[in-house]
Amino acid sequence: MQPAPTPPPLPRWLSLALFVVFVLGGGLLIGMLFQPGDWYASLEKPAFTPPGRVFAPVWTVLYIMIAVAGWRTWRREPAGLAMQVWFGQLAFNFMWTSVFFGMQQPGLGFLVIVIMAGLIILFIRLTWSHDRVSAVLFLPYLAWTVFAAVLDGAIWGLN
Repeated sequence: MQPAPTPPPLPRWLSLALFVVFVLGGGLLIGMLFQPGDWYASLEKPAFTPPGRVFAPVWTVLYIMIAVAGWRTWRREPAGLAMQVWFGQLAFNFMWTSVFFGMQQPGLGFLVIVIMAGLIILFIRLTWSHDRVSAVLFLPYLAWTVFAAVLDGAIWGLN
């Protein structure tokens, strides 16, 4: 009995497109399911809270960068530690929106986003020496996540 033939690998452009659709589509879906709404509007917020219109364009760019970094990592080592960490940070990213807005729990959201930031830092460290592009793609994401954690923590403290 002969082993089943291995299917041909996906073309690079198709695998990249799938990563972008997965990450951007997932972020869009989560954002549509758990919108800020009246609860968020009623919260006291710090003075440095950006206007709501800022979030969608920022996250769109960040999700594309996250997808490209994930795709590059997957092409190099699909089952490696860096790829596992990439999936972990994305899970916490998607989880944060449902915890903060869906469950209306800024304190628990703060815990989720701190873990997410730790996973982002770990991904950067794991990829820095052999895939600097992926690591650098995560730097703006880290900066925004730290800002979001400070914002989440301030909202939690004010309310």
